[in-house]
Amino acid sequence: MPIEKFIETGFPFHRLLGVKVDKIDEASVRLYIPFKEDLIGHAESGMIHGGVISTLADICGGFAVWTRCERDDFVATITLSVDYLRPAAAGDLYAEATVRLLGNKVGNAHVVIWSQADPGTHVAEGRGVYNIRRRRK
Repeated sequence: MPIEKFIETGFPFHRLLGVKVDKIDEASVRLYIPFKEDLIGHAESGMIHGGVISTLADICGGFAVWTRCERDDFVATITLSVDYLRPAAAGDLYAEATVRLLGNKVGNAHVVIWSQADPGTHVAEGRGVYNIRRRRK
């Protein structure tokens, strides 16, 4: 199965959110979640819920690390830190993660998140540390 299809359909939670792949390179991944009303936090605010933002940061960071691993390796979150910089307006939500450090058992990724409404303005930044369990050879 191609990695794009694996990311989009290989995880029930990704399917629920509607996670889509925009770009994948070695050590860099860009994903997005198409907007739907269910992603809004408080109904009167019209802004995307912070949990959606942090979830997208985590998924994107983990897969960025995974691009530097073997296909059968397992990557799991150790820690995730998200700085919410401003509200995310209703619209598709994008995240791009870049691997900052990769060891044998741990990877670190930096993630930026923006709304389709204003691609030049980050709504959040994240840092994820991921455990890498290497497949047995």
